[in-house]
Amino acid sequence: MFSTQSGAAKLMLIVVIGLIVLKVVAAVITGSISILAQAVDSSLDLFAVVITFFTIRIAAKPADEEHPFGHGKAENIAAIVQAMLIFTAGGSIIYSAIHRIIIVGAKVEPVEAGIGAMLVSMIASIFLSRHLFKVSKAVDSIALQANAHNIAADVYSTAAVLLGLVAVRLTKLNILDPIIAMAVALLILKSSYDVLRKSFGGLVDVKLPDGEESVIKSCILEHGGKVVAFHELRTRKAGSQRYIDLHLVMPRNASVEEAHRMCDHLERDIETRLPRTSVTIHVEPCTIECEQCSVSCILRKNR
Repeated sequence: MFSTQSGAAKLMLIVVIGLIVLKVVAAVITGSISILAQAVDSSLDLFAVVITFFTIRIAAKPADEEHPFGHGKAENIAAIVQAMLIFTAGGSIIYSAIHRIIIVGAKVEPVEAGIGAMLVSMIASIFLSRHLFKVSKAVDSIALQANAHNIAADVYSTAAVLLGLVAVRLTKLNILDPIIAMAVALLILKSSYDVLRKSFGGLVDVKLPDGEESVIKSCILEHGGKVVAFHELRTRKAGSQRYIDLHLVMPRNASVEEAHRMCDHLERDIETRLPRTSVTIHVEPCTIECEQCSVSCILRKNR
């Protein structure tokens, strides 16, 4: 899993560096604030890639004596750092755009160079974001997913800049450039909020999504003829690792061996359906309320 993540991070590094060089050159040639905004955004993407590269190395380390639950939350921390960087970039772009409109004045030329640079950037970002989403889903990495969202946001913002430059070329209204830059910044701020919300949830141990908890419950309810009930279900996630614990109520006359065998079966079943999961089950005997129980056992037959 680590080699897959590392390969994706290296690919990001190469592509993002290339895009930064392309956008900086285009911004210098054209004097476009919207292209400069794209260059700033890509520069922060580069920093985020570096953070991700080192983070996945830490998160991939196995649990040890000092970190018995592993190092998965390093990914959440990295994603939060990325979100703050994205937010800073958005704010700086808005400031630069307003400064250009009020004080400096907007002027973009030659527009064609900017259009070509944005077209190349958009195509590269589309392919890179798709690859990152695919890898992040396969390895369940929140850090890679945060990078994928960053690059996907670049696709939309680059498209906006591209359309804006085309509009400037057709209408000669140079003021459209900083206005579009502010629209790009708003998209960047929205992306920052989405990444921050999801990453912070992992640090404060938000429960797993309802769909995943439903999978856990279905694994248990499939054994309604042998298991009395369950309660105290608690779930959380650290990086790509899920943690689940629950109390399992077994028939009072079930042997220790039977209870142990059922726990092992449920753990394997849950881990098969939800990869990278650690399950802890506490077994409890049922109370003798047989009229409310559907489990077939000796106690109920003797009542």
